[in-house]
Amino acid sequence: MHLKQLLTASIIALTVASPALAENVLRWTSQGDALTLDPHSQNESPTIAMNGQIYETLVTRDADLILRPELAESWEAGPDGWTFKLRQGVKFHDGADFTAEDVIFSFGRAMHEASDYKEQIKSITSIEAIDDYTVKMVTDGVNPILPNQLTSLFIMDKGWADANNVSVPMNYAANEETFAVRNANGTGPFTLVSRAPDELTVLARNANWWGEGMFPGNIDRIEYRPIANAATRVAALLSGEVDFVLDPPLQDLKRIEATEGLSVKTVAQIRSIFFGMDQGIDKLRTSNVDGNPFKDVRVREAMNLAIDRDAIKRVVMEGLAFPTSMITSPGVLGNTPENDAPVKTDPERAKALLAEAGYPDGFTVRLDCPNDRYNNDEKICQAAVSMYARIGVTVNLDAIPKSQHFPKIQKRETDFYMLGWGVPTLDSHYVFSYLLDSEGSWNAAGYNNARVNEITDAIAVETDGDKRASMIDEAWTQVKADMPYVPIHHQVLAWGLASTVDIPIAADDAFRPRFAVMK
Repeated sequence: MHLKQLLTASIIALTVASPALAENVLRWTSQGDALTLDPHSQNESPTIAMNGQIYETLVTRDADLILRPELAESWEAGPDGWTFKLRQGVKFHDGADFTAEDVIFSFGRAMHEASDYKEQIKSITSIEAIDDYTVKMVTDGVNPILPNQLTSLFIMDKGWADANNVSVPMNYAANEETFAVRNANGTGPFTLVSRAPDELTVLARNANWWGEGMFPGNIDRIEYRPIANAATRVAALLSGEVDFVLDPPLQDLKRIEATEGLSVKTVAQIRSIFFGMDQGIDKLRTSNVDGNPFKDVRVREAMNLAIDRDAIKRVVMEGLAFPTSMITSPGVLGNTPENDAPVKTDPERAKALLAEAGYPDGFTVRLDCPNDRYNNDEKICQAAVSMYARIGVTVNLDAIPKSQHFPKIQKRETDFYMLGWGVPTLDSHYVFSYLLDSEGSWNAAGYNNARVNEITDAIAVETDGDKRASMIDEAWTQVKADMPYVPIHHQVLAWGLASTVDIPIAADDAFRPRFAVMK
């Protein structure tokens, strides 16, 4: 009996210590946290990426940005809309069944005024359930890109939302706090264990996920800690405190690559960085002159000519940027080499334009800038301040966390601001509808061109590819002439990883743990 007990204890000990049964814990970081776990509140990439580990969409993209089925197994266009066949047997994390009712509820929620997704789906006039696993979305005209517009529109459980009084999205701009801000109930590959904003978010593998075994990912637990300080962030990777840094400091990439057991991955991102100028108000809030200089296209051109994009690429971005004069990147339908070619720096011409516009001595204005969102965002703004000083424009920089910066833009409380814009649909309509349409929710520039508004509506229903592309090109040509923004560059992504983990980098900067493998 004594020998039998010893053998049993040995087997138990070996089983517990077996590497095959060890939990794969991925610890990772980046400079800023998700803004909220409410899936329909904020259309912001880190927020989408976090929510995309918990919630799912009807249509998704893989790491190569190819459209793939997720909660919809198939979709088909008809004369008045699209029909989606839903995946059966899917459960929410609390055990509730996923059905067409949840799709109809989620789309209605995303159309709410407080939602940051309403522009993406405004072509949908009604949604009806053909049966429990088939939905038809009726659109205002045939929307040729509707599936592309759904890749970040997450599906919530109607019953859970009703029970927790979150049937409408949180109002982020008003700093509203609801149950959905720190709690979640999706159908995705990971469940929420705990959430401490700006400190720690813990996720656990969903053993009941419909996709279990269909993807290579083997992560059991995810621990995400945002680290705002760049030096601290890279130190965490070098010391082994974290396995993955989504945004390592660009100046430290060579050091990371030279460190045994670490590697760097890079890819051109589908994101453009630019400054917005509010030309839609009569008087600037932060200027020393009467009226609004930005209303004059000559001033807006001067603001463009003042920026030395090559210097920003070389000095600030360590070469990891593509200077541009468009606010959308290559890979997006509508970007062309002609419109993408950056404006050549010309401070003397800029000063002459300011004088012609009635500002020979320049003017002052505040530049609102995030300091924890984009690659070297604050450093870009600091460089711009000195460039504008050369043409007589005094720029007072206010660099703050993105959680405070973005509401300024959404509430139209900024004269001059930095913004970055990714395009998950890979189509210019997404840029037009948010940033260039007169009613766009992120058009804090106050840009309003009747023809661009008309084209924005037209390309949402135009099915002739050549005609549609021609209209998009016309709109971009008009935007380039009007210069409502100061495009800086398209970002280049760089990820820092331990050799013990393999994560495919994607041009949308989204971490997709279903493809992450710990060795």
